[in-house]
Amino acid sequence: MLADGDKAPDFTLAAEGGPIKLSKLKGKPVVLYFYPKDDTSGCTTEAKDFTALAADFKKAGATVIGVSPDSVASHEKFRKKHELSVLLGSDEDKTVAEAYGVWVEKSMYGKKYMGVERSTFLIDGAGKLAKTWRKVKVAGHAAEVLAAAKALKG
Repeated sequence: MLADGDKAPDFTLAAEGGPIKLSKLKGKPVVLYFYPKDDTSGCTTEAKDFTALAADFKKAGATVIGVSPDSVASHEKFRKKHELSVLLGSDEDKTVAEAYGVWVEKSMYGKKYMGVERSTFLIDGAGKLAKTWRKVKVAGHAAEVLAAAKALKG
């Protein structure tokens, strides 16, 4: 299980404007938030919350990337429908979710299945995990992450 202070696993994610690679973002903070599925209520609210604070994240020097197992085409439709400004990375093979320990067994109505545990990782400019949030509750989360990103900047 990854913990604060650990080196963030490098990744490359397929995305609408071309691949997103963590190592190419070195020197600046990165907010990597994992969510289960495009266009579901909690995931939409979370993406809209991060979008509403996009200018503040930019001022803090942070890049915000939402990640789910949905395809690039699904992300594009989701982004356009809700006018999202955050980057959305496609992790269809779940390798990034697995590297970050968020591809887990879940249970709904007594049925077990594999899925994404809503989690966020704040990665500092040196590529280390500055702060991690697991089993995220959406309400107020983006603002809490923003405060942590601003604190990184000093």
